[in-house]
Amino acid sequence: MHYPQTRQEPVVESVHGVEVPDPYRWLEDGESDEVREWTERQNSLTAEVLGAIPGREEFRSRLEELLSVGLISCPTVRKGRYFYQRREGRQDQPVLYWRQGVEGEERPLIDPAGYETDAAAALDWWYPSPDGRLLAYGISREGNEKSTLGVRVVETGEDLPDSIPHTRYSSVAWLPDGSGFYYTRYPIPGTVPEGEEDYWKRVHFHPLGGDWREDPLIFGEDRAKEDMYWVDLSPDGRWLCVVAQQGWAKSEVYLADRETPTLRFAPVVEGVPALFIPDVQNGALYLRTNHEAPNYRVFRVDPQSPAREAWQEIVPEGEEVLDSHAVVGGHLVCGSLYRAAARLKVYALDGQLVREAPLPGFGSLAGWAGEWDGDELFFSYVSFTVPPSVYRHEISSGRTTLWERVTAPVDADAFEVRQVWYPSRDGTQVSMFIVHRKDLKLDGDRPTLLYGYGGFNIALTPSFVRGAYLLLERGGVYAVANLRGGSEYGEAWHQAGMLANKQNVFDDCVAAAEYLVREGYTRPERLAVQGGSNGGLLVGAVVTQRPDLFRAAVCQVPLLDMVRYHHFLIARLWIPEYGSSEDPEQFRVLHAYSPYHRVCDGERYPAMLITAAESDTRVDPLHARKFAARMQAGNGAETPILLRIETRAGHGAGKPLSKVIDEATDTWSFLFQQLQLTP
Repeated sequence: MHYPQTRQEPVVESVHGVEVPDPYRWLEDGESDEVREWTERQNSLTAEVLGAIPGREEFRSRLEELLSVGLISCPTVRKGRYFYQRREGRQDQPVLYWRQGVEGEERPLIDPAGYETDAAAALDWWYPSPDGRLLAYGISREGNEKSTLGVRVVETGEDLPDSIPHTRYSSVAWLPDGSGFYYTRYPIPGTVPEGEEDYWKRVHFHPLGGDWREDPLIFGEDRAKEDMYWVDLSPDGRWLCVVAQQGWAKSEVYLADRETPTLRFAPVVEGVPALFIPDVQNGALYLRTNHEAPNYRVFRVDPQSPAREAWQEIVPEGEEVLDSHAVVGGHLVCGSLYRAAARLKVYALDGQLVREAPLPGFGSLAGWAGEWDGDELFFSYVSFTVPPSVYRHEISSGRTTLWERVTAPVDADAFEVRQVWYPSRDGTQVSMFIVHRKDLKLDGDRPTLLYGYGGFNIALTPSFVRGAYLLLERGGVYAVANLRGGSEYGEAWHQAGMLANKQNVFDDCVAAAEYLVREGYTRPERLAVQGGSNGGLLVGAVVTQRPDLFRAAVCQVPLLDMVRYHHFLIARLWIPEYGSSEDPEQFRVLHAYSPYHRVCDGERYPAMLITAAESDTRVDPLHARKFAARMQAGNGAETPILLRIETRAGHGAGKPLSKVIDEATDTWSFLFQQLQLTP
């Protein structure tokens, strides 16, 4: 490979007495002309190499069919009005629809295509008012997720004058009469130190028709700038609840009585190193927590007497991981995971089990919802062989019916899904899903893609991975490992893969690859690994620690310089998960596995496709640039190290379908070439 010339600088930083070389620090400045020109040359090389791969157009044609498989979300119900998102065919973005009555006529409410001519706008989030008349929603552009809040009249489709910027990831709680709402937003630039505009999130109140600049601050003053907030309001409008989340292992809950002359928040729980997730109702707070219960349990709390000693446990901890709960139709509904697959149960409000809602098979709940005083529970189901399907469950009768289903141009009956268990380096048993054709003969030479994440309390459960069918239909194997750091097996599983335990995640992934080789699925020359974001860190780590195990790697929107990661964008939010090099002990852990710092000159590395996006406001593309430069300089093999940086796109959320197809064509062409798969 004739890579673009990349200069090195003799930058060496002493961190807690350790000399840390950083020869490509100049690539951190994405605004400099030199870095832009370098990126353009890298993109040109990548396009040239990938564009010449035989069979590319055939891959693209099939991917267009697979990725055009639509989606439909679980509906949110508000007094007889049903709100849901749907994408069909070659639509770049999902459209938000509504209907009057469960069988009513479908009417479009928000189509992001109307905001930008090149499909660069996305609908980030939306909250209907309790009576279904109004909808608060967030629109962002270029994948940056920096939403602007708007308010739309549902019946007419017209927007009110209310428009509020700086509402990324906003949480909204409407007043019962729809006259205003509590919401979260970031500070106005200039009111906080430069570079801290993506912190200091706070809770405000907005009366409809008011000037958002005058919206009173409700909660968050004098708290840590990294705290994240979520708001909820009881259906009668009396109890205002605020959750202050601190990382992915701790949250605090506060409650205010709106019937008192002065709005004052009393702590329900604070200072406890655990997660507490509330659902506030008229006269009761249903609180799910992993405190002294790694698999979670549910308490009923009296808002007028919220002291811990008065809490009533109604759903105790069990072998399943309780990962969601809400009051629906006068019952407590709980979603759970058993062996990384979903279950859904209905309880009486005193915790007595009423029934388990039937699910179609071994899969995942992509969402579920219902009104606190209604009789309908909707849930969205998906699996490796079942595309998105929405079901309607009647709380009173227990009857479940199919509401909507997406069709897909695949023969699902031709494939099988296995769940296997394998030992990691320390002996811990880890589960993995493996998908392949039923008639596939395992000869130790199957092209195989291993996918992983392992972090932030996120579970990898069965999902309909559209692009994977390109591999599966050609006799390949697709594997998803449930690495530590996720939530598949409760908070203990999460904590076993964070901070000082992060190496466990990489060991789990390496052990998954070794299992696939040992059990006759594949060999290292036909094995690839893929992951994005925290999963991109995973890929960078396993490739630099065990380059002999893989032929190829796809490293997407990754974190790779773990010594300096916390200086950029919103990365200080992740210190509770990873740690910080400002702490001597945490530095030693981070530096030991930081992929950028583990590259060794002359080592024979797998082929790599490293992707990032210029508008990413979560993970700065500097990680991809620096790592690609270091790998290109250090790789002792002839395998290509390719960098692909997208324009007018972000971390992934809201990426238009056209760009998804372009990236998938590049990704699968790269993988097929490296894994020796013919069209």
